[in-house]
Order: sequence, then structure tokens, then C-alpha cells
Amino acid sequence: MTNTSTIERSRVVSRTSAAPVVRRRSRGGRPAWEEPSTPVGQAAKGLTLGGVLAVIVVPLWIIVLTSVSSPGAVNRAGGLVIWPDGLSLQAYREMLGDSTVRTALLVSLGVTVVGTALSMVVSVLCAYGLSRSRSLGHRFILLLLIITMFVGGGMIPTFLVVTGLGGYNQYWALILPSAVSVFNILVLRSFYSSTSGELIDAARADGAGDWRILWSVVLPTSRAVTAVIALFYGVGYWNSFFNVMLYMPTESEKWPLQYVLLTYVNRGVGLPGSVNSGFGSANAQTAPLSLQMAVVVLTLVPLLIVYPFVQKHFRTGVLTGAIKG
Repeated sequence: MTNTSTIERSRVVSRTSAAPVVRRRSRGGRPAWEEPSTPVGQAAKGLTLGGVLAVIVVPLWIIVLTSVSSPGAVNRAGGLVIWPDGLSLQAYREMLGDSTVRTALLVSLGVTVVGTALSMVVSVLCAYGLSRSRSLGHRFILLLLIITMFVGGGMIPTFLVVTGLGGYNQYWALILPSAVSVFNILVLRSFYSSTSGELIDAARADGAGDWRILWSVVLPTSRAVTAVIALFYGVGYWNSFFNVMLYMPTESEKWPLQYVLLTYVNRGVGLPGSVNSGFGSANAQTAPLSLQMAVVVLTLVPLLIVYPFVQKHFRTGVLTGAIKG
């Protein structure tokens, strides 16, 4: 009996030793993409990030440098200036001394601030109402909003509606036609739907209504997504110029800064009634290219000032609503 059991154990051992060894990752092990990268991987990442940084920084450097270059430096460079040579702020003095540019800057700031505030109020209220399961008809309204993302009336019907309501040559025509983004509402709704139910129930137990809950519970817990959506709306209003072409093509004193930029840079002509109406001539004190780049820089400055304050919320806000594993 002893010999038989010994033989069986030896057979089991031999079969076990012949089988391939399968190494399994320990429970505390890390996946492959979290392992320390090799020197080659680190070098590839560095080169990639350096290339992306160069693509972003080099054009900005050239634009800013050209805007502060003298006409002689622009002529010697044959166009865009890459290396500092004969720096001058004459282009900025000339641009800011232009009443049309100053008015356009104020118009852009006003449209951006008012438009962003209006869009955020409408989007937040709509998203909060759609996120509450007890809201009357919220599913039907949500379906209608989603349909508008794929089916639209088109540019001509929109133009006829706006002009029929008296929006031609009116500032509100630059705001209301693009005041609401269904995508932004869906992002806000997704975040509001994930708000802790215990917090809302506790607020209701204390006698808070929907307005109080929205203001004191939902909004304070959703600063990230609110900041990002406000940034999206603000950038959209600040960069918008197409509505000006539709509803305000002849009112130069009402043009926002982006349309002034289009006039200066793309068309290469001076604005009506502007002190620079003859720029580009032989008597110009500033190179036309420097003046154009100065307008470009002016359009970039407000976004560069605002973005650092929103950047800390950007990652959280953009990833809101993503699928969680």
C-alpha cells in the first residue's frame, strides 16, 4: 500500500513539473500602463511634449514679437519677425488710439459678460430641473433638447426669425441666437444628477425649497463643472464674429473686436472713420503687419488672463459625466 501511494505522488509531481508555469500578477500589483517607463519611453514623452509646446509657443512668440517690431525690422525680416530687432510699441499706441478699436473692445467685453451670465442662468436652471426625477415632463423636454442637437432649422430660418423680431443691427442678436448649448446643459444635468441625495434630503428636512437647494447645496458642490461651462460660453461669445456678419454687417461702431480683427487681418483694410484708414501706405508710421498682430494679441489677452483661474477646475469639469469603471 505504501509503495502504491508513493508511486501516485511521484506521478502527480512529474505532471506538475511538466506543465508550464503561469505567473499571475499579485493582487497588489500594478497594470502595465502604471509600471515605471523605460528611458526610451521617457525620451519619447519628452520629445512629444516638447513638440506640442513648440507648436503652441512659437506662433505666439512670433505674433507678439511682430506686434512690437518697428517697420524697419518687419521689412528686414521680410514679414513675420522671429528674432527681436528694433522693438517699438507704436502699433499698440496706434491701435488703442483708434476709437473704433476701443469701442469694439468694450462691445466684445459687454457681449461676453452679458451673454455668459444669461447662458449660465438658463443652462443651470434647465439642467437642475431636468436632473430632478419629479420634475413635470422632464423626460419629454430632455428628448426635445436632444433632438435639437441633430436637427436644426438652418441659417436662413434663424436669420428670418431674428430679423422678424427686430434683431437686425441690435446687440441682442449677438447673444440670444447662441445663448443655449444643449451639450452644456447635458453635462450640467449629469453632474447635478450625481449630487448626494442625502444632502438634498437633509436640506428638505430643514425646510429648504428647490431654489434654496440649488443655491446652497447643488451649486457649491459643482464649482468645477460650472467654471468649465462658463469658460466654454465665454470663449464662444468672445470669439464669435459670424453673427455680426449676419445681423450687423454695416454698423461699424457696433462691431465687436473679433470682427475688427477680421477686417484688419483677413481683408487688410482700415476701418471706416478710423485713424488707420490708410494704413499700409508709404506714410504709415507703423507696419501694417505689426498693427495686425497687435490686434491679434489684444484678442488673446482676456482669455490668457481668465484661463489660469479656471484651469484648476478644468480637468474635473471636463471629465464630469464620463463612464466610471
